[in-house]
Amino acid sequence: MSRIKGQKRISIGSGAVESAVKQIDRRVKISGAQWSAQNVPKVLAQRCAYLNGCFSV
Repeated sequence: MSRIKGQKRISIGSGAVESAVKQIDRRVKISGAQWSAQNVPKVLAQRCAYLNGCFSV
């Protein structure tokens, strides 16, 4: 489902969000990985900042 705002088509469905959550879940649960519940939000915040162009390596 999408909506047109101005000249842009904006998705209002939850499919993209659900897909992103599944990808994150798979990456957190990869074999051999040792994640602390305290570290996951920090890593996610860094990843989001990187994807939004607010963080560079």
